[in-house]
Amino acid sequence: MTPPLLVLGVSRSGTTLLRVVLDRSPGIAIPDESFFVPLLARRHRGGIDPARFLDDLARIPVLAEWDVPLEDVGHRIHPGMSVGDAIAAIYESYAAKESKPRWGDKTPMYMRHLPFLERLFPDAQYVHLIRDGRDAAVSFLRMPAGTYTRTWAHPEAPAAFACLWRTEVSAARELGARVGSERYFEVRYEDLVASPDATVSAICSFAGIPFVLEMLEYPGQVDISDKPHQQRLQHPPTAGVRNWREELGPDEALAFEAVAGDLLAELGYPLLSTTRRRRDLRARVTLGSYRARLAAWNGAVSAVQRSPLWRRRHPTLRSAGVPRDDERPSRTGSGAGASRPR
Repeated sequence: MTPPLLVLGVSRSGTTLLRVVLDRSPGIAIPDESFFVPLLARRHRGGIDPARFLDDLARIPVLAEWDVPLEDVGHRIHPGMSVGDAIAAIYESYAAKESKPRWGDKTPMYMRHLPFLERLFPDAQYVHLIRDGRDAAVSFLRMPAGTYTRTWAHPEAPAAFACLWRTEVSAARELGARVGSERYFEVRYEDLVASPDATVSAICSFAGIPFVLEMLEYPGQVDISDKPHQQRLQHPPTAGVRNWREELGPDEALAFEAVAGDLLAELGYPLLSTTRRRRDLRARVTLGSYRARLAAWNGAVSAVQRSPLWRRRHPTLRSAGVPRDDERPSRTGSGAGASRPR
């Protein structure tokens, strides 16, 4: 299998639109949000025990929703392989089910876990979709309850969302500086919706996957019946769906800029304030408080996920499909069970 393509972006930055479009390429399969990568990385440190790994997979609802055949995953993993290769085997099974040669992922939550992604998938390519943080804030703060997981740092106001946007966009751009232009490609949401053909074609060229015009013919082809926050997928890419100048009050916009105005300006987004100022004390306290609460949340979640409590809370949903030793491919062979070269 070729290296994975990981779509990065802050929540409400258009990553779902981009995932849907890229998934329609014959060259890649990108399922809906996964959520399980940090969980499995925390629970399976060191070499993989296939039976224990597959037992965990049988408890993860999203894998049942993807209809990933656990028997096939079982044939792709072997004792002692790295957790990154074992997680990749899940996606490889999904891609094989979809008759695609390559896999990708789009889960905005992983913007908080970029070091995990770097360590687990050292050959991955990244497409980072950036949207004006103020437009993303308007969209995020209007999401219906029940469509997101509330952390201890969940934003309730534009300034709070600015903390999330600044932290995550900066972290992804720092990742891009580390891995270089052959593995990191930055795209603006505003370009995606204004010139979808050219923008998607450029992404496909970077990733080395086929671009076909049918990729943009998704309206009416996507099941969004249980996703009230994704109704825009019924329509083609449209510029100006959100306009922070009309939907944020001046005080709200200035509060956002107090936290993240320098990054907005660096990215070329116009500021409401005509004066470029360093973040004031209130903005620095707001940002520090956000990062402290998020770190505490991540620590608590990590502790629960590594403990026996996780299995008690997540009953088995289907058979784990553990293959017998004589059914498992050779560790050094070229079959599906072989570890991908690093």
